[in-house]
Amino acid sequence: METARTAAGDVRRWRGNRQREIDSAMLYETLAETEPATAVAEVYRRLAATERKHATFWEERLRAAGLPVPGLSPSARARILRWLARRFGAGLVLPVLIDAEAGDTTGYSDQPESAGTALPAQEQSHGRVLRVIRDTGGGLEGSWLARFEGRHRAVGGNALRAAVLGANDGLVSNLSLVMGVAGAELSGHGILITGLAGLLAGAGSMALGEWLSVQSSRELFQRQIAIEREELETAPEEEAEELALIYQAKGIKPEQARELAQRVIASPETALDTLAREELAIDPAELGGSAWVAAITSFLLFAVGAIVPVLPFMFLAGKAAVVVSIAASAVALMGIGAAITLMTGRNVWFSAARMLAFGLGAAGLTYVLGRIIGVSLAG
Repeated sequence: METARTAAGDVRRWRGNRQREIDSAMLYETLAETEPATAVAEVYRRLAATERKHATFWEERLRAAGLPVPGLSPSARARILRWLARRFGAGLVLPVLIDAEAGDTTGYSDQPESAGTALPAQEQSHGRVLRVIRDTGGGLEGSWLARFEGRHRAVGGNALRAAVLGANDGLVSNLSLVMGVAGAELSGHGILITGLAGLLAGAGSMALGEWLSVQSSRELFQRQIAIEREELETAPEEEAEELALIYQAKGIKPEQARELAQRVIASPETALDTLAREELAIDPAELGGSAWVAAITSFLLFAVGAIVPVLPFMFLAGKAAVVVSIAASAVALMGIGAAITLMTGRNVWFSAARMLAFGLGAAGLTYVLGRIIGVSLAG
């Protein structure tokens, strides 16, 4: 009975795999029909042809088991997606296909029939090609693409975002902490010690988290490059084909894309560097940057914000210190709100007022809670 159940499960799995490949092939063919850029349309057609081969792979499993093979009929879901692609364009369907390719990559790696074949790597390649098409807009001319990408980098660079948000985290969290203990009527010395401890604890935590994040990313990138090196050594023609598809997705004509890919693959070191950049979007020389630089930068940015509400307690005491701390923090909050508009493009005064309201609201809440706890303990 167990064998029969396992066999029945295998059959359902084979049929499900085949159906997904049929659906994907049909959708790629639809995108090829609607795509105005000839080079990108050719990429879609080649992806469709590969998916047809994958469907045949599962058909052979069914035939080998003596089972009937149904016709090449797409599912209802695929028909709806085809209708949407024809009415509203590829942008609506591409995310669905990218997710499907990612699922097939993982699923095929875990299935015994396909684990040792080219299917998982090909599905992974399809996902990469689709992401290139999605991110470049599919066949945009290089000059327009450069302008578009340059504008977005200028408006919302990662360095600026990290600086503003890091300082904001330090300011809001430490202001809330300081106002909380001030509400409990601790001495000025006690508030100062608490604020400095909060600064060091928060900045240290942020630095450690940033170090772990960047270091984990670097290790992942190193593994991906190692896998790419192994694939380049064992299957150079498949890598050349994948690279040619990526070049086509960027708008290069098929013949030129294949010629360029073959020239790149001919040099192992150049090929690995190019594949890492084009397929994985990784700079092999940097691997996402230094974990230590990221950690130190995060520590300093958090500390810059966190020191603002603490400084007045180094020179003043009592209510005067609290009032000056709130005033200095309010100015800093409005400054951070104004800086955020460099990324969002919103009105400066609106962003500054919103940041001020949120920051002082959090500080006011902790002050009230501290006041309640302080009275309770005193009673």
